[in-house]
Amino acid sequence: MTYKHLKPLLLTASVTFALAACGKQEQAPVPAPAPSSSAPAAAATTASAKPVSVFDTSELDSSINACQDFNGFVNAKWIAANPIPQDRTRWGAFDALAEKSLNTQHDLVDDAAKNAAQAKPGSIEQKIGYLYQAGMDQDAVNKLGYDPIKPQLDQIAALKTSKDVAKYITDRFAEGDQQVFNFGSGADFKDAKIQIGFANQSGLGLPTRDYYTDPKYAEIREAYKGYIAKSLELTGVSEADAKKQADDVFAFETKLAGASLSPTQMRDLDNQYHFVSVADADKLTPHFNWQDFFKAQGVTIDKGFSLSQPKFFAAFDKQLASAPIAQWQAYLRFHTISDASAYLSTAFQDNRFDFYGKTLSGQPEQKPLWKRVLGAVNGSMGEALGQLYVAKEFTPEAKQRAQELVTNVREALKDRIAQLDWMSDATKQKALDKWNKFLPKIGYPDHWRSWDGLEIKQGDYYGDLLAAAKFNYQWDIGHIGKPTDRTEWGMTPQTVNAYYDPSTNTINFPAAILQPPFFYANGDDAINYGGIGAVIGHESSHGFDDQGAQFDGDGNKADWWTAQDKAQFKARTGKLVDQFNGYAPIKDKPDLHVNGELTLGENIADLGGLNVAYDALQDALKKNGAEAQQKIDGYTQDQRYFLSWARVWRNNTRQKQAELYLNIDPHAPASLRAIGAPSNMTAFAQAFQCKTGDTMVRDGDKQVKIW
Repeated sequence: MTYKHLKPLLLTASVTFALAACGKQEQAPVPAPAPSSSAPAAAATTASAKPVSVFDTSELDSSINACQDFNGFVNAKWIAANPIPQDRTRWGAFDALAEKSLNTQHDLVDDAAKNAAQAKPGSIEQKIGYLYQAGMDQDAVNKLGYDPIKPQLDQIAALKTSKDVAKYITDRFAEGDQQVFNFGSGADFKDAKIQIGFANQSGLGLPTRDYYTDPKYAEIREAYKGYIAKSLELTGVSEADAKKQADDVFAFETKLAGASLSPTQMRDLDNQYHFVSVADADKLTPHFNWQDFFKAQGVTIDKGFSLSQPKFFAAFDKQLASAPIAQWQAYLRFHTISDASAYLSTAFQDNRFDFYGKTLSGQPEQKPLWKRVLGAVNGSMGEALGQLYVAKEFTPEAKQRAQELVTNVREALKDRIAQLDWMSDATKQKALDKWNKFLPKIGYPDHWRSWDGLEIKQGDYYGDLLAAAKFNYQWDIGHIGKPTDRTEWGMTPQTVNAYYDPSTNTINFPAAILQPPFFYANGDDAINYGGIGAVIGHESSHGFDDQGAQFDGDGNKADWWTAQDKAQFKARTGKLVDQFNGYAPIKDKPDLHVNGELTLGENIADLGGLNVAYDALQDALKKNGAEAQQKIDGYTQDQRYFLSWARVWRNNTRQKQAELYLNIDPHAPASLRAIGAPSNMTAFAQAFQCKTGDTMVRDGDKQVKIW
C-alpha cells in the first residue's frame, strides 16, 4: 500500500497493524475499512430551545468516585453491558458509530450490486456494484484458488540475478504492487506548495523491528514462521521446503528490521524527510537504479525526491548485493501470497486471519464476508462510495451548521494563544499567523475525485482490485511535480474519525463523525462542546503539537519559535511525556506502560482541544445565562461537558490488541484519554468538587499546561 510521507494526525486509531492506512490516495488491494452516519449535525442550542436529555445518566456508576476514576464513573457500567463482538478486537463509542456507518454503506453497495447491470455504463454506481458483487461471490473465488497470483509466482520463479530482482520490484511498483519499500507523493517539507516523491521503509510482516529480536515476542515469531510456511504450502510448496523458505524469509526480514526505525523514531520529522537528487540516491543504492525506477513509474523527478530513511535503503541495497536469489524468491513469493490472501479462496483468507487476527490481535472470529468485501471497496474506491454515502446521509444544511461550531472553537483557540503567559509576542504572532491560515474542511470534498479510466470488470474480483491498485497508485504519483491541492481529502466521508494535515494546514471532519454521541441536533451546549467541540479543538491543537509546531501556516517545515519559547514548550511537553509514561493500562501486565514519546502529539492535542472547547462552551454560556445556570438530569453544564468527553472514549479492547497498540499506536489507550487531559484542568476539579490528593487532580508542578 502507498505510505504517505507524513501521516495525517488522526483523532483515534482506525484499524489494526495489518490493515493500517493513511494518506490522500485510495488504497488497494489492501482494504481500509471505515474505522482508526446519519443524523444531520446542528449548531449548539439557542437560548429559546428547550434542553433535551441526550446523556443517559443511568449509565453512570455511582459506586465509583468521579474524582478517583472518572473513566470508571462514566463508562464502567456501559463497558460491562456491551461486550466486544466476536469479530472485533475492541468495542466502544467510535466502534459502535463505525458499525452504524458500515451498515449504511452495506445498504449502498447492496443496492449498487443489484442494479449494476442497469446502471449507467462507467458510473461509480456500476463500478462499485460490480466490485462488491464479485467479492461476495465466494464460490467463484474459491474455484479460482490461487490462480490469480500464479503469473506473479511464475515471474518470481524465473528470477536469476539481483538485476532481475531489482527490475521485478520496479515493474511491480508500476502495477501498484509495492514491494520492500513504499513510494508515493507528498508536499515538500521545504516548499509545501509543490508535491514531490517520498520513498519510505517498509517490507516487514511483523509490526515493528522489536518483534524480530525481543525475547518477549518469541511465541509470535514462531507463529509468524508458521504462517509463512502455511502460506507457501497452500500454493503447492512441500512442507519441508516451505519450512526452509519460511526460515529464509524471516532471516531476510530480520536484516531489514535491523535497519528500520521504530514508531517513536518515525515521529521525528528529520527521519521522515531526506531530500536527495536521483544521482545521489543511486550512489546510496548502487544495485537499485532510481532513474530506471522513476522511468518505469512514468514520473519525472526534477531536483530530487525524499529517500526518507537512508539507513533502511542502504540495507535494502546490501540485500540486493548479497542475499542469495533463492532467499529473495522466498521473500517475494511469501509477500505476494500474504498480500493477496484476503482476496483468494477461503483457505488463504483463514490462514491470514489465524495469524494477523487471532494470534497477533486476539480477535476470536473473522468479520463476515460482507464487511471484508466492503473493506476492499473502501480501499479501492472509498471516495466514490463516499459520494453515495453523503447523498443519503449528510445535507448541505448540516455541513453549514457544523461549520458554525468549528468557527466558535477556532476562535477560542485564537484567544487562548493570544493570552498565553509563557510565550513571547514574537512567537505568538507566528502562531496566530498559522491559525489564520487554517483551512477547515467539513463533511466531504468540495470537488469529488474522478474515476474515469478505472475499468471494473464484472466477475473478476482479484483482477478488479489489481486494476484499482494501479489506478490509485498512478493517481497518487501523478501529483509529483504539481502544486499541492489543499482541498483534497485524506479520509473518506463515511469514516468515523477526524484528522489534521500539517503539510496543508487543514483540519478535516468527515460526515460520519458529525452525529451522536459527538454531535446532537437538539443537544445542550455542554454535550456538543464536550463531544464534537473537543474533537475540533483536538485537530486544531495538532497544528501546535510537537510535530505540528514545526510547520508554519503554509505547511513548510520551519522554525518559527524563539529559543526561549521553544525551551518552554519542550519543558511543558516533557511533563506530559512523564505523565503518560506512568500509566500501565493493562491490568494483568503492570510492567507494560504507555510510551509517552510515541503518544505525545495526540496527548498534546487532547489537552489543548479539551481546554479550547471548554473556553468555547463558556463563551456560549455567557450569551445564554439561563442555560448556564440550568442543570439537566441533575448535572451542571460544566459537569456534562466532561461527561460528554469521557463518554466518547468508552472502550474495551482485547488484551493482545491492547499490547499491540502500546507498541505501534501514537494514541494512548482510550481509558486514559478519558482522564488524562481532565486531570490537568482546574475546571474539572471545580466541576466535581475534587480535592488535592484525588487521583483526578494534578496540581502544582504536576499539572500540565501547554495551549
